[in-house]
Amino acid sequence: MALHAGIGRCAALLLTVAVAVATGVLTGCGPIADAASASGCDGTESRVEKLESYGVLGSRPEGAVVPKGFEERESGCWQDSGEAQLYASRTYVLRGDKTEVAAHYRTVAAQEGWKLSRPSRRTPEGGQLAGLCFTLTEGDRATALDVYSLTKEILEAEERKPGPEFDSGSGYRVEITAAADGSPADCSA
Repeated sequence: MALHAGIGRCAALLLTVAVAVATGVLTGCGPIADAASASGCDGTESRVEKLESYGVLGSRPEGAVVPKGFEERESGCWQDSGEAQLYASRTYVLRGDKTEVAAHYRTVAAQEGWKLSRPSRRTPEGGQLAGLCFTLTEGDRATALDVYSLTKEILEAEERKPGPEFDSGSGYRVEITAAADGSPADCSA
């Protein structure tokens, strides 16, 4: 009889949860987790525009080209595990010496007030550019600038097909990120 009573309690608990979820759906009120995550990117358009405005995104060393399929700056807001991130990025391919990329962005970033934070944790593969990480603090918000090599694996994970420019040079990305909630940002791993 105790087993039956235990099953009854579980059934009552499941029924309570089901009613709560259904009520939320029927009344237009979603579960608390949905409500919290839904607002993550709401109202961030002006902050995304601010990220797009940094000159470092459009700056590139001599010999760097914009590859086919990457002509437009990419920007927006995305959510991962409930944390909304703002981003703006540009992709380039350099046919020259990879050390020029690091030297160029160290100079340009410093001119805009970015501070070198640390070399990126990305490890160079096959002579690829080692990544750079910069931060810029404005008020109580920190924004991150990440300059890193693009590999075929990264592009495939993004479901992007590398154009012929990637065969004749080194692809890299310049990406600025900020947390939508204003908490300090850091470069990607």
